[in-house]
Amino acid sequence: MEAQGTIIVKGTVCLVRRSVSGLGDIVDTYLDCFQDLTGNSISFQLVSATVPDPNLEGKGKLGKITYMTKNFNNLPENSPKQWDLGVQFEWDAALGTPGAVIVRSGQRREFYLKTLILEGVPGPKSRIVFVCNSWVYSADKYTYDRIFFVNDAYLPKDMPEPLRKYRQDELSHLKGGDLPGQLVESDRVYDYAYYNDLGNPDSSPDLARPVLGGSTDYPYPRRGRTSRPPTQSDPNSEEIVSLLSSLDVYVPPDEKFDGLKSEDVLTDVIRAVVKAIWPGLDSVLDTTPNRFDSLEDMHTQMYDETLELSTVDINQNKPAKCFPIIEIIKKVFSGNRGFEWPKYSIPHVIQSQPFAWRSDEEFAREMLAGVNPVVISRLEAFPPTSKLDKTIFGDQTSKITAAHIKKFLNGLSPEEAVRHNRMYILNHHDALIPYINRINSDTGSKVYASRTLLFLEDDGTLMPVAIELSLPHEDMRKGCASQRIFTPEKGGVEGSVWQLAKAYAAVNDAGIHQLVSHWLNTHAVIEPFVIATNRQLSVVHPIHKLLNPHYRDTMNINALARQILISAGGIVETTQFPGKYSMEMSSAVYKDWKFTDQSLPNDLLKRGVAVEDPTAPNKVRLLIKDYPYAMDGLSIWGAIETWVNDYCRIYYKTDAEVKCDEELVAWWKEIREVGHGDKKDETWWPTMDSVSNLTYICSTIIWISSALHAAVNFGQYPYGGYLPNRPTISRKLMPEEGSDDYKELEIDPENMFLEIITSQLQTLLGVSVIEILSRHSSDEVYLGQTVTKEWTSEAQALIAFKNFGKKLEEIEGEIVRKNKNKTLKNRNGPVNMPYELLYPNTSDLSGIGGITAKGIPNSVSI
Repeated sequence: MEAQGTIIVKGTVCLVRRSVSGLGDIVDTYLDCFQDLTGNSISFQLVSATVPDPNLEGKGKLGKITYMTKNFNNLPENSPKQWDLGVQFEWDAALGTPGAVIVRSGQRREFYLKTLILEGVPGPKSRIVFVCNSWVYSADKYTYDRIFFVNDAYLPKDMPEPLRKYRQDELSHLKGGDLPGQLVESDRVYDYAYYNDLGNPDSSPDLARPVLGGSTDYPYPRRGRTSRPPTQSDPNSEEIVSLLSSLDVYVPPDEKFDGLKSEDVLTDVIRAVVKAIWPGLDSVLDTTPNRFDSLEDMHTQMYDETLELSTVDINQNKPAKCFPIIEIIKKVFSGNRGFEWPKYSIPHVIQSQPFAWRSDEEFAREMLAGVNPVVISRLEAFPPTSKLDKTIFGDQTSKITAAHIKKFLNGLSPEEAVRHNRMYILNHHDALIPYINRINSDTGSKVYASRTLLFLEDDGTLMPVAIELSLPHEDMRKGCASQRIFTPEKGGVEGSVWQLAKAYAAVNDAGIHQLVSHWLNTHAVIEPFVIATNRQLSVVHPIHKLLNPHYRDTMNINALARQILISAGGIVETTQFPGKYSMEMSSAVYKDWKFTDQSLPNDLLKRGVAVEDPTAPNKVRLLIKDYPYAMDGLSIWGAIETWVNDYCRIYYKTDAEVKCDEELVAWWKEIREVGHGDKKDETWWPTMDSVSNLTYICSTIIWISSALHAAVNFGQYPYGGYLPNRPTISRKLMPEEGSDDYKELEIDPENMFLEIITSQLQTLLGVSVIEILSRHSSDEVYLGQTVTKEWTSEAQALIAFKNFGKKLEEIEGEIVRKNKNKTLKNRNGPVNMPYELLYPNTSDLSGIGGITAKGIPNSVSI
């Protein structure tokens, strides 16, 4: 018989077990089974949100401890499936409404707790949801109780008093002040560090790299703290982990990939390695080991005509009982034709029109609709000038003259074309000039600093009119030693030279894209926001609820990138032309980074490709009307901004409430002064003093994490999987007339092209990596979707989010219609590849991974 005033509350626990991955896990499983026999392996204890306990320093009264009755270790092993398990609570009605739950685990193996849902709770809400989304480790791993709050959102001033101390304590634990040493897997610590883990000076002096962040010479955003010991050679550099341990580099446990994402990543890595093995071996044994023999040879060795670009849902494959690696290998070699050595799918850019990538129109179109559409700018003066300090770099003014380009301007003079907003530039000059001499002498690359001038035609397409390739003097104060100008030519050796000039410009663009547009401006700059949000905003803070979906997997992928991609001797240095100077160059670009320039409207205005117009949507009008990235992006930006504004105004009725929110103020202060601490004295930072500023800040964060990253990431393989279209390295300088290379160019231009651009092994390695980076995971969560439907209990917020989803669906329809509009020639281009990188994909591809060249995930997750 129930005690007087006590009722039975039924609960459902949704959780995921971590897969068995080794002998230690097998032993832990058996020990956990023994622990389950006692019946008190995992416990839950509700906390009152309405009745304080005077004996608990102002905390809410605790209910009776209850235990999970289901034998936890009878669940199938190695399955990413979530399990719903029952639990019953004896709850004293006098304690009012539960507002939190304490979870303790006696298990040796951790589990991922998704939700706890209560039914039959006394009070105004009989159903209460706790959205946990967190890994729970054995209680002996913590010096405190794991607590989870109900899915209500509270500003600090509105927090129920019996829960206030729990809220404060939880934030304190996440800051990790009591864990100063090296962090281990179960530590829940969000803290900052410099990029001092890129080099490996103990292995070789040539692998030493400067510390990025914390200095005027090498400013950089902060990364997550790991606190590994220093290297022996340099006390300021952190010891790197071995390649085999790269997947175990510390990130806070709730930032780790879940089981399905880990399986996807491992499958993709194995698939990429396998695909590179056979042609890689062939290149070693080949008579021309440094290049493909021809474009046809490249196509035959690398690409499979029969493969589709998207993969099947890997959830259709059932995991093995104890050795999931076997199933992963089976996936790599699976197909309809039995066991065959896998090849690469044919990149989109050569699927329909295999040779159209060579056209001038496509070369220019990809600056508006390709994988790096965020650099092109309007030319403001002719000839192009430089912002480099003349006392250090001399006069870097362009040597392009009216005589070079006048015949391509439809009767206009260069000055008239500039005045009528018809001249544009892809400018990779100033960023590269300080590094060219070092790159060309210290690495295997031979590159130029490039300027590409383009003219806006009457039909809305861009056409290149000149490419300037510059080499600085050894004494850079003397300016350039060489400034060679090339203009469009169709045939003969002149046409071959023009194709090479475009290739050198493409090499620059590919390197800047990878280091700046993709890595720095999305991955690196967003990590401090992830850290600060978890340190300063409680999980029940409405802004934490708003932003957290846009941080999913970011810290994990960034940690892997520091170990494998951007580290000394890593894949970026091996496959991109800056080589050992790659990250140093991105630091130099960060010197000019401004948060206020990262919103799409401000970015377009800064680059001069749009002008302010109060009557236009988003108050900007495009000067290149057929600019697919900007057209679709402005629609997405407007939808994000409307959603964020609607959401923020639910909780902040006045600007004063923003200014008085101590968590919010502390969050913004920490981002400016610590997370982006090298920018703390900049005057352009928005102030956290109004709802409109809060809306702008949050909209910009969401834009960077979702749409901007999608635009510069998921087209990497569709455009760059065919390296001749986007070569990443040039190994020789432009052949001089009269030289042996020039004679070879006259006789066999294709052979010389392949000798100059990225080598065969570098191509295989680079394509393997961008194939991984361009894949959507099978558990992708797209913009307008949530991991947990009941992420908040606020009805107005749920309505606003539903409206956001409807708007994204409207934008999807608009994109489809624009891609069918034949007057918008830049939407498909000569290669007949529709621009869909900013197609939101709110439902089309849910549950299916692969290379789709469309879809906007919520976060910087790959």
